[in-house]
Amino acid sequence: MDKFLPTWKPNIAIVGLGYVGLPLAIEFGKQYKVKGYDTNLIRIESLLKGDDITLQSTAAEISAAKNLAFTTNIDELIDCTVFIITVPTPVDANKQPDLTPLLTATQTIAGILKKGDIVIYESTVYPGCTEEDCVPVLEKFSGLVFNKDFFCGYSPERINPGDKVNTLTKIKKITSGSTLEIAEQVDILYNTIIEAGTYKAPSIKVAEAAKSIENAQRDINISFVNELALIFDKMGIDTHEVLNAAATKWNFLPFKPGLVGGHCIGVDPYYLAYKAEQLGYHPQVILSGRNVNDLMSGFVANKIVELVTKHKPINEVHVLVLGVTFKENCPDIRNSKVFDIITQLEKQGAQVDAFDPYANAAEVLEKHQIKLIIDLKTYDAIVLTVAHDFYKALDYSKLKASEDTIIYDTKAFLDKKIVTARL
Repeated sequence: MDKFLPTWKPNIAIVGLGYVGLPLAIEFGKQYKVKGYDTNLIRIESLLKGDDITLQSTAAEISAAKNLAFTTNIDELIDCTVFIITVPTPVDANKQPDLTPLLTATQTIAGILKKGDIVIYESTVYPGCTEEDCVPVLEKFSGLVFNKDFFCGYSPERINPGDKVNTLTKIKKITSGSTLEIAEQVDILYNTIIEAGTYKAPSIKVAEAAKSIENAQRDINISFVNELALIFDKMGIDTHEVLNAAATKWNFLPFKPGLVGGHCIGVDPYYLAYKAEQLGYHPQVILSGRNVNDLMSGFVANKIVELVTKHKPINEVHVLVLGVTFKENCPDIRNSKVFDIITQLEKQGAQVDAFDPYANAAEVLEKHQIKLIIDLKTYDAIVLTVAHDFYKALDYSKLKASEDTIIYDTKAFLDKKIVTARL
């Protein structure tokens, strides 16, 4: 196979058009012929109108990708030569990797795979997943031979949902391939769209492992300050004041306590732990950090109950929860821990309203059976769970049912003068 040059013009298929796939399709679509494929017909119809419900891309950005077409018809991908798979890789109820979306997409692509094609995975997986789990599916359903008839690459996504500064092209991209030649070709391809440049990993497994530890490291660092928050709460000390003081040392890492959700940080460590346990090693630090972070929604719910019941019984309490997405200024509700807080407060007898101008109300109702409110009332407790910029403009004095109303800020986002307590 001849070495591809930067002027090589492949036909690219992006499989999965969510937070990761759509920005990728747009950037490649400015230079190459691209088919954006998704099984969700409603999603495709919205994109054809220039409407991106994830808010990652604007209508102008979508229309700027002159060579990009959207489809739900797999047969329209037959002429593609590079397939980039960007589907979710969640965990199941037992915190075990759920490869169903990944392997389903892999099988779908295998059905149209041709000699010389390259399949690149961007989904976050454990080291070895591409070659040990996905390649056998590609071979089985294509009838082709790996590294002879078709090839693979792995280039982990680093999209930060809602971030308008650190966007796809501005984040250095890790690339890899199943042979030295394919690794070079994959690297050249991504270099044509990534302004920040690329880092060519020596193997697919190294690239997979690098992605695994990026989020595991962040998860562990957050778990440390979350544990500090649990300790300092018992001491009656404001955790953020402690962190501000400690941060005056040049090498102190400025992590903040909070709820850890989303599709990456709250999920990826379980993938790495799963693979480690398969190999006979039980990871202690990784899982310990996960356990601490998973405790935080319960801690917040119990803290609200503790504060508000100083004034009235919990079954008479009306609580306002501000934000249900997993992070600020973003509609993504995947693995949001806010729903756990709402559930626990309701189980203890509180009446809870949830308000979020970013979240998709229909999606929240369908997945969590929670109806987001539109009109705000007055409340006995106000819980700031997500730091949406929108919440800065609220007049909190008008939301208080009485002088006893407590305001609990899990993000240290509000003016401390109006807050009863912070996480």
